[in-house]
Amino acid sequence: MQELKSVYSKEELLNNAVELLKKLIEIPSFSKDEFNTSVEIENFFKKHQIPTKRFKNNIWAVNKNFDVFKPSILLNTHHDTVKPNKAYTLDPFVPIEKDGKLFGLGSNDAGASLVSMAQVFLHFFEKEDLRYNLVIALTAEEEISGFDGIEALFPQLPNVELAIVGEPTQMNLAIAEKGLLVIDGEMKGTPSHAAHPNNDNSIVKCMEDLQHILGFKFPKVSDYLGEVKVTLSGIHAGVQHNVVPESCTFTLDVRVTDEYSNKEAFEIIQSQMKSTLTARSFRLNSSKIEMEHPFVQAGLEIGRTTYGSPTSSDQAIIPCTSVKLGPGDSRRSHTADEFIFIEEIAEGIEIYIKILEKML
Repeated sequence: MQELKSVYSKEELLNNAVELLKKLIEIPSFSKDEFNTSVEIENFFKKHQIPTKRFKNNIWAVNKNFDVFKPSILLNTHHDTVKPNKAYTLDPFVPIEKDGKLFGLGSNDAGASLVSMAQVFLHFFEKEDLRYNLVIALTAEEEISGFDGIEALFPQLPNVELAIVGEPTQMNLAIAEKGLLVIDGEMKGTPSHAAHPNNDNSIVKCMEDLQHILGFKFPKVSDYLGEVKVTLSGIHAGVQHNVVPESCTFTLDVRVTDEYSNKEAFEIIQSQMKSTLTARSFRLNSSKIEMEHPFVQAGLEIGRTTYGSPTSSDQAIIPCTSVKLGPGDSRRSHTADEFIFIEEIAEGIEIYIKILEKML
């Protein structure tokens, strides 16, 4: 077995990354079914003489000169994917390199972040006298906000002070992220024959209730994320044309800013509505990192920008300061014929290393 090299060229790191990403694309890794990609990730680190640990389908490792008395910086992203949609024209499990792009399911979300972080960990693995330990955790179930991914693994990780979450951000720093609150609602009414008068029509009452909450403005507006956004994403009532139904049910997708916890947002929404509401979960809260944080400042020093992200990620369940940063564009995530530019992977590796050098 080859000895671990202390220094890798940019070309070697990029080639390693692209080779690993192609292997991962070839392996279906839908949420809760990521075992085979977890084995491929283990094999990558084994090839480079890096010991790993496993918890379910989560693979993690620490730097060679790990010091229990130092805090840790965590590199984290996921290796599960959504299922390919019907609009694909290419085989989602065949990596195709063409015109500077690598096509394949999960290439952008979040395979490019994963393989870039793996190379960054390789780059720093043998470094001595670092100010922080470096930990990498490549985890499962992100796409479904599952309970057996980073949330389950995190208590086993050593003294994490900062988490860098790999998601497609075009290598700009998402310093805040909206939380996700899904609410199921029901408006009750009086069932009747459609031919007769009914002043207690559940659908009509529900429409009035929904129009009110969709036009409601939360008092506090975030400097990072703007307003809380409430979207009606589903509604159902009635079984046949001549029957006024007893109830009308609906679903609200609420993107909560750092100005409110999910529970606070739910209580405000309930106070504004007559329908009976039930939150599916309160666990996916908003997150943010202060502009003054050394990691953010290090990113700004090398010309990166900051923004607030409307999309959710595993940041929502990581219980420490975190920032979202990775190669690719979130607008490509979950789309047909998903791809990543090879140059984006190269840029990702370079920028991760430059920022971490300032921290470590």
